[in-house]
Amino acid sequence: MKTALTIAGSDSSGGAGIQADIKTFQALGVFGMSAVTAVTVQNTRQVYAIQEISPAIVAGQIRCLFEDIEIHAVKIGMVASIPLIEAVARSLAQVRLPPVVLDPVMVSKSGCRLLDPEAQAALVAHLFPLATVVTPNLHEAEALTGRKIATVEEMKSAADDIRRLGAGKVVVKGGHLSGRAVDIVFDGHRWHALDQARIASRNTHGTGCTFSAAIAAHLARGADFIEAVKRAKAYVAGAIAHGLPIGGGVGPTHHFFDLYARAGFEGLGKK
Repeated sequence: MKTALTIAGSDSSGGAGIQADIKTFQALGVFGMSAVTAVTVQNTRQVYAIQEISPAIVAGQIRCLFEDIEIHAVKIGMVASIPLIEAVARSLAQVRLPPVVLDPVMVSKSGCRLLDPEAQAALVAHLFPLATVVTPNLHEAEALTGRKIATVEEMKSAADDIRRLGAGKVVVKGGHLSGRAVDIVFDGHRWHALDQARIASRNTHGTGCTFSAAIAAHLARGADFIEAVKRAKAYVAGAIAHGLPIGGGVGPTHHFFDLYARAGFEGLGKK
C-alpha cells in the first residue's frame, strides 16, 4: 500500500490540518502518517490558541518514520516559526525525498496573516527548494509576490514568479476570486487553467489542506503532476458538495462522501 506523511498542525475540530490530511489520504487509498507541528484550540467558529511542538520533537517524528517506513509522498502544512521551518528542512534534507507538496499556510481565508515576514523568508529559503509543488491561495500568492492578484492573467504571472522563488511547480488556488472557481497550474513550461462552477456551500473548512493532501495522495499513487492536481480538484469539489453542517461556524467538507454513498449512507451516521 502507498503511504503519505503530513507535517502540519492539529485541528481540534477535525476539519483541517493533520485530521483533514489523514482523512484525505485514507479516502484516496493511501495510508496516512503525521508529524504534528502544533496543537490548536479551535472549533468551527475560530482559532482560540496555538501551542507549537518543539522543533526537536517534530524532527524526531519525521526522522523515525523515514527510518522505518517507505514514504511515497510528503505534504507540508502549518510550520509557523523559523525554528520549526529549519527543523523540517534539515530532517527532509537528510532523506531520499518522495514528491513533496507544500501548502504555505501564511494567510487565512479571511486574509489574516499567520506568518510574519521573517518566517515567510525562511519558508521560501528552506522549504521551497524541497517542494515538488507549492499550493498558495490568492492571499498567500499576494504575500509571496508583493502585489494584488485580481484576474486569471495575474494568477499566471504570480505562478511564474513563485516558481522562480525555488518551487518545482505551482498551483495558485483561485477560490477567493469572484465567479467560477479557477485554479492556475504551472509546471515550469505551460499554464493550465482548471475551471469549474463554484459550489455554493458554507461548509468549506479545511479545503486548502484537503486539496494539497489530495495532490500528495495521487502523486504517491503514481499519477503525473497535472493528473494529480485534476483528480485532487475533483475530489475537493465532491467533498464541498457534500459538506457537513457541523457546529455553529464554517462546517467541514465531507472527506468520505464517496465511501458513504457506496455504503448507502445518506448523511453522517444515518442510513
